Order: sequence, then structure tokens, then C-alpha cells
Amino acid sequence: MSHLASLPPEILHHILKWLSPEELLLLRRVSRLFYAYIKGNWSLHRDVYTRNFDTPPQADLEWENELQDLVKLAAVCRRGDFQDKAHHLVFVSSAVNRLLKHASSQGHTAENSYTHCASRNADFVAGLFEDRTNREAFLQRSSLFARVRSAHRDAGSEPCGETSHAEERQLSAKLHCLYGKPILNVGRLRSTRTYPFAVSKVYDLREYTPLTKWGPFMEDMDTRVDWEKVEAIMVALGYNISARRVTKFFSDTWDSPFSGSWPKSFMPSPKAELRSLDAEDPYGVTGTWFRIVCFLDYNDFFNFNFPVRENAWDGAPRPPLSVGEETRLIVMRTHITSIEPPGPNDSQDLPVVNFVGVSRSLDGSWDDNANSDLRAFASKGKVRLTKEGEVRWTTISIFHGEERWRSEGVQVGGVRSARGVIGNWFDKDYDPHGPAGPTAFWKSSDSEGSVNTEQGLFPNDFVLAYSTGMFSDDSDPEAEMDYEDDEDDEDMDELSDAEPISNELTGLLMDAQLDVADIVQQAEQP
Repeated sequence: MSHLASLPPEILHHILKWLSPEELLLLRRVSRLFYAYIKGNWSLHRDVYTRNFDTPPQADLEWENELQDLVKLAAVCRRGDFQDKAHHLVFVSSAVNRLLKHASSQGHTAENSYTHCASRNADFVAGLFEDRTNREAFLQRSSLFARVRSAHRDAGSEPCGETSHAEERQLSAKLHCLYGKPILNVGRLRSTRTYPFAVSKVYDLREYTPLTKWGPFMEDMDTRVDWEKVEAIMVALGYNISARRVTKFFSDTWDSPFSGSWPKSFMPSPKAELRSLDAEDPYGVTGTWFRIVCFLDYNDFFNFNFPVRENAWDGAPRPPLSVGEETRLIVMRTHITSIEPPGPNDSQDLPVVNFVGVSRSLDGSWDDNANSDLRAFASKGKVRLTKEGEVRWTTISIFHGEERWRSEGVQVGGVRSARGVIGNWFDKDYDPHGPAGPTAFWKSSDSEGSVNTEQGLFPNDFVLAYSTGMFSDDSDPEAEMDYEDDEDDEDMDELSDAEPISNELTGLLMDAQLDVADIVQQAEQP
């Protein structure tokens, strides 16, 4: 050991940089010589950090502090007892958010995705939350889970989930949103579903006010994100995606923890040349997007929001709701029309980007009409950065030249994140009687394609499966929901090893050189 400590500093540096963060911090305790060499050695801490994690976009980090927090984060998450880790929620939230903020692409996509950049930071965090007790201690502390546990006292032994402060509830909800895989059950019982309680929040018209801009924001006019609202929307949409049996096609966005939940995590498509406006766009608006929209039958919606006997206290949550929703899958093509300076209520760091687009429902009807003309519609909107630093999307759907629906959403993970946008849709005139509901959209490609042809609106692998009836509205949501049990890990590993079905479909189409329009036409023939 004395011989090692006597080596020249540059050689010692080359040796020690191969240590893990835990080993480097432990080595400081071995001797005063090692302590003196390691303590404050930012270059050594930087090299150890970048060897084990992503190279951060920022070059001026406090490398030693970051490594210490990462070691502490791993140590907290390794604790076996729930109570020993639960009171570290604030620290865990801060450490995870910083680690995702400092994430960067490894130069290739994740194994189950064409669009999500691979990240060592995201993989590290996802590994921590494979432990069920970590999910319970840090992802299930919002009001949503408190209500579930209150209704099912046998769902778990987490007392602090019901007594967490408002700030802690927001931190936990945001972690759940970054986790990205909706938790549909609490504990080990299938009956303890989060969905009915999430739906009761999503469709409660009292949440849609001028102060919240009818979106997933706090009721304070500052456009601060209300992560408990975003969480409820994510759970409701995740349940419906599972019920439609399309999760496997969108597994990177809806079934892969922390995948794409960081800035610039969308893998751009190779392009020969960018339009001048696209080159100036910091948000990556132009391209193809998948969108999901859910809504209640209006009778159910009205009876839920305007019951005969209203709650004595207007602030009481509405009862859990599980009457079934309609789901629409939509493909959007968007392109930028203008870029303007930020307004006084926006962050001054990035501009406001305006866009237009064409959307098409993959279902046979839209709204309560069976008229095929309504399957295609125009849209417009804008993207901006809030003062809080979150990406806010506003969209307006246009039918036959008339504005009809509006939406407000927040991009989970930040600018150009692959995770996508989650928010609310509602009447463009802010009708206090509704309707309103949840929506989300995420980017599929940088290519806008042809907006004037049906062929240009559909990705090959998806339309083949959709047109051949692989998706069923009669599926059993209970059978599709994830059952959180460590005994299922081995089965899940086997499933994750299988190549995504979408990859197989793409390969088949490429081999056969089939035209999408021909596929659709053939599928429609009796």
C-alpha cells in the first residue's frame, strides 16, 4: 500500500480512475495520503464519474459532490426496510432528477426502441427501482396512492403515504412520471387498482379552471406543473393502452422505466438537410407523432361531475370511477410555421415555436360520429418553456376549418425528450360543462412525410398489425395489467429477451416491399 501511495500523481491517477465510485470514496479512509490525494481532486472524480455514467452536457459539475450523492443514492435504495428508506424521498428525488438531467446519449438507441437513446444514467436509475420496496417508498407517495390504500387497508403497510406533505406528494408523483411505466396495482392484490382513482381525478371538472389553464398545472397562474395531475393522466392512459393490447408496440414509452425521461433523449433521424426553421427549433417539433386520446360517454361524464347530491364539502375528491372509456389512437404530422420571442409569462431561455399539422385517427370513428371525413383533421399549436423550465405544449384540433378541441400538456423529461407529452384535452371555448379528458403524444420520427396521402400518415409496422385486427376492444384489462410481484421477475426477463414484434413486422414489410396503401386496401376487402 505504501508503494502504491508513493507512485507519481499521474500514474496514481491512471490507476484510481478505474475504481467504482464506492471504491473511490472508501479509499479515502484507508490512509491520510490517499485522503489528501483524493479529496478535492476534481479531475479524478470527473474521470470516475464519466467512466461509470454518461458524460453530462454541462462541463462544470461539482464532480465530487455528484459522486458522493450517487453513492448515497445507491446505499439508500439498498436498504431492506421500507421505513429506513422512505424518509429519504426528498434526497432521492433530487438525486434522480439531477442524474437524468445530466444524462446523454450513448450514440445508439435502447434495445427495444428506434427512437429512445440509450443512457447509462437511465439504466442505473431503472436498476435501482427494480426493487419493489423502492417503488413503494418513492413512487407511491402521492394522493393517488393514499386514496387507494385508504380504500384497501390491506394493500400495504405504508403509513407515510397518507401523511406525506404536499411537496413530497409532488416529488413522488414526478418520480412516478419519470419512471414512465404506470403502476396499475398497489401491493400484491389485483383488486387494489389505481385506475378508478386516477380516472376520478382526470375527469373531475373542478380541476379545469382558468388558473390551471385547463391543463396539468397548479392553480396559481404561474404555470407550475401539477405532477399529481400528470401522474393520474399517465395511469389512466396506461390502463387504456394496456386494455387495447398495444403496449408491446409502444413498450419504449409505456413499459420501460426511465427510458427517454431526460432532455434530448429522442434519437434524431438521419437527414440530408434541415429547413432553416427546423434548424432553429430547440424542441424538435417537426415530424410524426403518435397520440392517444381517451374520453367518457357524455352521460357518464355529466353524471359524474354533476351528481344529484353534491359533496357537502366541495373540495372532497370525487368517488372512484370505472365505467369504461373510449380510446382513440392518432397519427400526427407536424411542421413549424414560425418562431417568435418568448412572452413575459414564459422562460426567456428558449423561444416560442408555432406549428401546424394533419392528424388521422387509426380508428373507424372520431367522437360520436361514424363519418369517415372526421377521421382526418387539421391541427395547430405552440411550444414554449415555462418559467419553471418545463416544456409546455398547446394544441388545437380543427375540423372542417373550425377549431373544436384544445389541449394543454407538459413534456415529461424536458426538451426533446422521447417520453413525450402528457396533458388534458377540452372544449376550445373552455365550456364549464365539458367534455374533457386525458391525452398524450410522443414522437415516432423526425420525418414529416406526405401529409396529403393516407400512405404518408402511417408507419408500416403499425398499420399492418392494426389493419389485420391484432388489437381488440374486447380485451380484458385485468388480464393485461401488470401484477407487481418479485416472483414474476423470471418470466418478465424471458419476455424482455424476445425481439419486439414491431421489429419483426418492419422486417417483413421491408422484405416484401409492400405498399402501405395496398395493405390497407387488402385488409378492407371482405
